[in-house]
Amino acid sequence: MVFSILLIPPLQAEDQLIAELSDHGTTGIVEEGGGIRAFFEESADHDGFRNDLLRRFSAYSPELREEPTVDWEQATRDAWPPLLVGSRFFLAPPWCTDPTPPGRLRLPVNPGMASGTGRHPATQLALEAIEKHVRPGDRVADIGTGSGILAAAATLVGAGQVIACDIDPEAVTVARERLETPLFVGSASAIRPAWADVAIANIDSATIEEIAGDLESICKPQATLILTGFPEWDVPDGFRPREILRRDEWVCVVC
Repeated sequence: MVFSILLIPPLQAEDQLIAELSDHGTTGIVEEGGGIRAFFEESADHDGFRNDLLRRFSAYSPELREEPTVDWEQATRDAWPPLLVGSRFFLAPPWCTDPTPPGRLRLPVNPGMASGTGRHPATQLALEAIEKHVRPGDRVADIGTGSGILAAAATLVGAGQVIACDIDPEAVTVARERLETPLFVGSASAIRPAWADVAIANIDSATIEEIAGDLESICKPQATLILTGFPEWDVPDGFRPREILRRDEWVCVVC
């Protein structure tokens, strides 16, 4: 028997929630009705497992539903097609066999990774900023790397050195599967002063304000700072934007 659980998370929590559902053994995930539906095979202790899911994801208005026997792995693949972002990136899940379009850079994504799908508007804005502002040979620091998608993108466009970090050890473990660049558990304060030509922070506004001094410290005098992860009504204070990118209610500030 197969059942599913429908969850309605805020958009910024969706990628992390997908990773947690994968950890719980989901056989497939699709987008539905403003939320996500995850499918599970019935376990021996089916009542206990279902109750555990309801408790674990109670913050996302969970709804259980019995499902017919379907190839949910294939359904998941159908629900996550490759995606064009900006003018240079081709985001492709691991099962995608489509050739990379001419002029595009193939950026692997995995719906099972935290912040790794590239579907979030803030991530897409960061990718657009990276393709515009990271030059060949640049040193790039990715603060709050999540799955490492932005660090990987910086490498693809020709960055000479990339350092990535995250305060979440689980995120660093996930990112290590993607990245060959230096990666550590921690934040910008551990990076050498005046090291970065470009620093990227795709995290919430309050955290960016909290680490503003560290971001300034790691940047060279004429460095570019790419900040996103917040809606237009919550842009962090204390920065001088030279460009603002927008998608839906989300913004990316380039300083």
